[in-house]
Amino acid sequence: MPGTEYSVEKQIDLNQKSYSQGQLVRRRFFRHRGAMISLVVLLFVTIFAFTSIGYGLIPGWWKKPFWVGGLVEDGGRPTLQIWPFVWGEHPFGQDNAGKDYFSLTMRGTQRSLIVAFTVGLVSTFIGTAIGAIAGYYRGWIEGLLMRITDLFIVIPALVLAAVFGKMANGGIWPLAFLLSVIGWTGLARLVRGEVLSLREREFVTAAEAIGTGSARIVFKHILPNTIGTIIVSATLAIASTILVESALSFLGWGVRAPDTSLGLLISTYQTSFQNRPWLFWWPGMIILVIALSVNFLGDGLRDAFDPRQNRTAD
Repeated sequence: MPGTEYSVEKQIDLNQKSYSQGQLVRRRFFRHRGAMISLVVLLFVTIFAFTSIGYGLIPGWWKKPFWVGGLVEDGGRPTLQIWPFVWGEHPFGQDNAGKDYFSLTMRGTQRSLIVAFTVGLVSTFIGTAIGAIAGYYRGWIEGLLMRITDLFIVIPALVLAAVFGKMANGGIWPLAFLLSVIGWTGLARLVRGEVLSLREREFVTAAEAIGTGSARIVFKHILPNTIGTIIVSATLAIASTILVESALSFLGWGVRAPDTSLGLLISTYQTSFQNRPWLFWWPGMIILVIALSVNFLGDGLRDAFDPRQNRTAD
């Protein structure tokens, strides 16, 4: 009837089509407007940051290096103008040393994204492995792994992050891998709970009855049924890492000069907030955009993987 809205599953029934679980997840995800907008924004920021100034030996289309200073023009004000659109020589302005602030901000965005996605991937792997082993084998193995997890949980995360940031000595990759050590605890508990439930299901009992090995049961039969929890947790870990890295760099325990990150830029130019606010606002806005985009993306993935969701079709 006109004006009637049906859920994705109801429309599938009416069309008499058969869809796999993966197709159902994709349909729910692509119909989540917030997630789609966030995905486009996140991809745009990432591609823009890495193509503008280049990365490693790959050159970018913006030719002003972030480490080269010069004469400060017009008080370092941004030349970017929205209407009529004008890009100019220094769209984000210049810092006190005459460095192009657009190059600095893109470099900071690169470093923050590298840390965030590395921590998200590594911590997800650690948390998934520990949670799956503890949930499946139980007994003294579960007790040992969960007590180690509790130990990391009771110590304040920012304290551990500060210690690891100091140990990294400003290196981007050591910082990323050390921060991964504190980001896996929540996922380990979630995966353990899922595995404890799934290991009692009939398909696991059947696999054990025909002599299937423990590793194959865990990785082939159990973990695929927890993929929704794992992916959502990974996206939330990326969002939180962006904020943790920014906080550490702001406090001087993260990325250090001559390299830079978004948090370090905010820390360096925090005193310029009154007379040159663009030095503070550009990195701050990018941090906000990345964190919000990843969080909304996580919401969309959660809704897509949760079979109890009954979102209406657009």
